[in-house]
Amino acid sequence: MTNFIKSGRNLTLIAPYNVLSGGGFKVGNVFGVAANDTLSGADVECNVEGVYDLAKDNSTFSQGDLAYWDDSAKKVTSTVASNLLIGAVEVVAATSVAIVRVNRGQCDQARIF
Repeated sequence: MTNFIKSGRNLTLIAPYNVLSGGGFKVGNVFGVAANDTLSGADVECNVEGVYDLAKDNSTFSQGDLAYWDDSAKKVTSTVASNLLIGAVEVVAATSVAIVRVNRGQCDQARIF
């Protein structure tokens, strides 16, 4: 097949703001987890599939709940509103917990590619 480029699990995007390695970010309707620290406007390698521990707001999550990205707060939230669906929660996370484990491959609605 002459038109195959790559698997699509990793993409090179332009960082919309400064991102740290392992941090989530959104470009249009694409959500990625940065592979390295990157300054705003620079190319950043990111993963768009997989399971990640990500910063979350004060939402309480049960296993299997849908996870959304709040790009203003730069955190995972349970609030739908205009936030981007990024996956499904793998591990219960109480309000007081700072991170939530999100599976990017288990939520068909969150799969862009």
